[in-house]
Amino acid sequence: MDIRQLRTFRTVAELGSLSKAADRLRIAQPGLSRQIKLLEQELRVQLFVRNGRGMLLTGAGRMLLDRTQGLVRQIEQMRDDIQSAGGNPSGSVVLGLVPTVSAVLSGRLAARILAGFPDISQRIVESYGGHLVEWLHRGEMDLAITYGPAIDLHLTAQSIGYEEIAVVGPPGSGLRARKQVDLDWLLKQKLILPSMAHGLRALLEKAVVRRKMTLKALIEVDSYRAQISLMEEGIGYTLLPASAIRAELAAKRLEMAVLVNPTISRELVLGSPVATPPTIATTAVSTVIMSEIEQMSGQGRWKIKMPG
Repeated sequence: MDIRQLRTFRTVAELGSLSKAADRLRIAQPGLSRQIKLLEQELRVQLFVRNGRGMLLTGAGRMLLDRTQGLVRQIEQMRDDIQSAGGNPSGSVVLGLVPTVSAVLSGRLAARILAGFPDISQRIVESYGGHLVEWLHRGEMDLAITYGPAIDLHLTAQSIGYEEIAVVGPPGSGLRARKQVDLDWLLKQKLILPSMAHGLRALLEKAVVRRKMTLKALIEVDSYRAQISLMEEGIGYTLLPASAIRAELAAKRLEMAVLVNPTISRELVLGSPVATPPTIATTAVSTVIMSEIEQMSGQGRWKIKMPG
């Protein structure tokens, strides 16, 4: 078993196809197939089930993937660091973003990294915080911007700052004229909320419990884009950071009011794995992230209360 075989195995498992893996790795398909067969012969197990839909992992294949993903990534990162020493940072950086942050940051950040560090290969993954934290713990991701508290994540975590949550509703809802609404008013409305596993829902539930009130969602939606679509259709209200809906507010497709009595805010955190030291490329990307967020905050494009 060697690193080339494991890298091939991981790529085929991720893409579910020998032909797609051959395109990504730029290796002829027969060569990839031979590497997989040699690995199966050495381990004396079948790693994939081959059918018309592609290559599906067996139970043994899933076990091998879980056990080797972090190892393969560490070896690749060691190679990248050696190649970066004394030169421009190079290598692959996998960055996770929660959806509301991705809506604000991903385009500007990607452009800055391309301009400043053209040898860094970027992969941006958008998902909810729980998934991002899990991938960081497993070593499958290098960095992630998610929600804190930082102390609860068991990661190497840097606080970015705090972002206030606003009440968002359909056009014509009157939120713009109201400018601010309180929790009592909000709980009487038709609410479009994420499920109980979502961090924002947990914050709202805590505020409701403290008031000895009851929270009921008309629709539970674990998709930021779907929440916006439902509000644009006039179905109900939700809670989101103002930064995530700048375009919709400017186009008057949504309206927003500040939530008061109580206010609700979330801590933004830049996290990385504890067990894996950052690479030169990862450190460069981290620096760009913090610089870009500080710049956007200073320009008023992203209202974040910075730490300190």
